[in-house]
Amino acid sequence: MVASRRRNFYDVLTLAVNDVTEHGFDSEGRVAHWVEELRKAAEGALAPAYRVEEMLRQGLGVVYKRLVDRGEVARYHPGVSRFTLQRIAPHLRAELDRRIVASASLIKMNRAEAIGKTLRRFAGWATSVPAGGGKVDKKGSKDDVRKSITSFPFEERRVLIDQGHKLTAVINEIVASDGGAIAAIWRSNWRQAGYDYREDHRERDRNTYLLRGSWAHKSGLVKPGVAGYYDDVTAAGSEIFCRCYIQYVYSLSELPGDMLTKRGQSELKRVKGE
Repeated sequence: MVASRRRNFYDVLTLAVNDVTEHGFDSEGRVAHWVEELRKAAEGALAPAYRVEEMLRQGLGVVYKRLVDRGEVARYHPGVSRFTLQRIAPHLRAELDRRIVASASLIKMNRAEAIGKTLRRFAGWATSVPAGGGKVDKKGSKDDVRKSITSFPFEERRVLIDQGHKLTAVINEIVASDGGAIAAIWRSNWRQAGYDYREDHRERDRNTYLLRGSWAHKSGLVKPGVAGYYDDVTAAGSEIFCRCYIQYVYSLSELPGDMLTKRGQSELKRVKGE
């Protein structure tokens, strides 16, 4: 079905290129006619909005089920009880629904941009052909015009993957906030083959950042270490196509020594019975 729609777009593009090659840019009306025909064909070449939402709901739903329903989110939050996860489940579900709507809106904007680029490429090419026609590389012209449309399904998949990472990050932030996390350890996937990581994210790998306003911070038990506060850097997974993630810290004993105040050191010794 999808392949057929794409052939229809290519057929319209072929007719448009043949016509302009034969007559050249002899009138604005000719170009405007083919721009409109290509617009309709391009819109028909892409999956309908309801199908895109189904894809998002299914894809992000898989991420949600893995993390929340199956409890895999607990591996990022050692010490958080299952009761806490159950209590905040409605909040997490609301975030899933919000992310689906936001992702669908993003794909819609990307789609409009892809179609716009396609039409601009055609119009730019068509107006360069002299009136009366001329010798034209038809195949090369068609390949250049349809670049944005042919690559869009790949871009949709990239958006889905990226939004899956963002959903994971937000779910973890919600669990951390409700569970009482006090610090965040940055984890980068820069060692993963083929991953186009950001150099500054690689430098953050394994750094421990203090969570500002946590119970331990308010009690004067902790202070920022070398890395500083987590809210002073961009959050893991928030930048486009970022695959970094956070492992949250809930215990004073898991912090580097320089992140404990004197009061924190005394409290840690008390807890340990020293």
